[in-house]
Amino acid sequence: MVLSVSGVVLLGVVVVMFFRKDGLKPTHALVCGLFGFYLAGTSMAPSIHAGGAKLAHLLGGIAL
Repeated sequence: MVLSVSGVVLLGVVVVMFFRKDGLKPTHALVCGLFGFYLAGTSMAPSIHAGGAKLAHLLGGIAL
């Protein structure tokens, strides 16, 4: 659950940055949100979740 919440927060920050810097229109943000909402209900959702978890594990293992 922590990975899911932190991922949502990270993506939310990215959307806000795009909104402020790159001229993301509110309708574009709405379409992206709806796309993600409906994508979560498809059969691809477990694969996407597993890929995100593997990426987080990989990034977490990088020592600076």
